[in-house]
Amino acid sequence: LTQVKSIKLILMDCDGVLTDGQIILLPDGEEIKNFHVLDGQGIALAKQAGLKVGVISGRRSKVLTRRAKEGSYDFLFDKVSNKLAVYENLLVETGLKDQEIAFIGDDLPDLAIMRRVGLAIAVANAVDEVKDQADLITTCLGGQGAVREAIEFILKSQGLWQELIKKY
Repeated sequence: LTQVKSIKLILMDCDGVLTDGQIILLPDGEEIKNFHVLDGQGIALAKQAGLKVGVISGRRSKVLTRRAKEGSYDFLFDKVSNKLAVYENLLVETGLKDQEIAFIGDDLPDLAIMRRVGLAIAVANAVDEVKDQADLITTCLGGQGAVREAIEFILKSQGLWQELIKKY
């Protein structure tokens, strides 16, 4: 996958990618989602390597907003009905090209972006249509380290991994 070397931005869906896809709705209207610590560390490593990270999600969620703030995500687009339109605006805003972007997805709303990006990644438990579009399918499930696995793959392919982990 020679296209990995040019990746500068890693975008992802939230539910089913950063989480296991389960949404627990509480009586007061709040919700609970599980995020995996390995994914958070992977995002931190990507940022240390100079990559940008962001989420394009169909749902708005206070817990996602908090997670994005804590992780210093560069971009957070939530309650998005047309992910491709947001993606195209982001290309204009950043000046990046399709081939410089990776996207990690799991379900049908992710397909339009996955067809465009330089590196399309599906989590292990993605629907078949997403897996069929993917350049890479993780062995980890969404919400269980899939984002970290994808980021490690990118950083290792770009020759950045060993330098990043020296401090550990």
